[in-house]
Amino acid sequence: MKKRTKIIIGICITILIIITGVIGYAGNYFYTLAIDSTSDKSVVFGSSENDSVAEKAKSEAEAAFMKHVKDRWLTNQDGYRLHAYEASQNANKWLIAVHGYMGQGRDMLASGNRFYDMGYNVLVPDLRSHGQSEGTAIGMGAWDSDDIVEWINEIIKDNPKAEIALYGVSMGASTVMMTTGHNLPENVKVAIEDCGYTSAWDEFSYQLDDLFGLPSFPALDAANIVTMIRGGYNLKDADALEAVKKSKTPTLFIHGDADDFVPTSMVYPLYDAAVCEKDILIIKGAGHGKSKEVDPKTYWDKIDSFIETYMK
Repeated sequence: MKKRTKIIIGICITILIIITGVIGYAGNYFYTLAIDSTSDKSVVFGSSENDSVAEKAKSEAEAAFMKHVKDRWLTNQDGYRLHAYEASQNANKWLIAVHGYMGQGRDMLASGNRFYDMGYNVLVPDLRSHGQSEGTAIGMGAWDSDDIVEWINEIIKDNPKAEIALYGVSMGASTVMMTTGHNLPENVKVAIEDCGYTSAWDEFSYQLDDLFGLPSFPALDAANIVTMIRGGYNLKDADALEAVKKSKTPTLFIHGDADDFVPTSMVYPLYDAAVCEKDILIIKGAGHGKSKEVDPKTYWDKIDSFIETYMK
């Protein structure tokens, strides 16, 4: 009897070790794939096809904007040195433009140029672990929103009369929403989010199913443990849905109805949960982050009118 018990215990321990090893491997794999900013993301993004005409116009706008730009640096509360592009002029109106997942501030320069030409000062940060900013783990908005608050405070320190609009695309949009969940100064007047996700957990759950046909449990739970150990934060803290429930910042929610990266279905619970003044725009036929290219007039007219309601 004792021998049988020992055998059973031995088998159970062996199975437990195997399961732990498999889960640990899966957790590290998905952390490296999704959170480690130094790893190859082609499995997630695939190859991209760009409209040459749109790309040419974007490059020209970027070049025009760079004539006005200076580099700005900030050492945040966690000791990371963060970079931003700043184009300032004699004005109190500011736009902070926030890029997306595995992007960099340069991705937002064309949009920044548009606002600069309208008389705004423009700040375009490289999020932590992106562009010229320090870090190796992608925060999915969890700590990026803390960094945006620090940039806001830097602007107000230099210009106490500043009126600030927040604008973000994809992960940048979710970062903007998470930022509005903070107790922000009254200088922040409005937020524009374009194709942001409800939460990092929801987005990764969607991607696990879409790319690998896997449920979120146990792979995502394992990845979260690794993220807490190696990345220093909990994926569940990157939650835009909870943030908008606390937001006092008027917010415009934008999404393309053909988005298959951050599914369009995510925008509706975000809009419904928001307790702030709000509006919504759905661009027909637009994929992820493509709304301003598919229907630029509707896109920018809506943004301009929404901002002008709160920033005269």
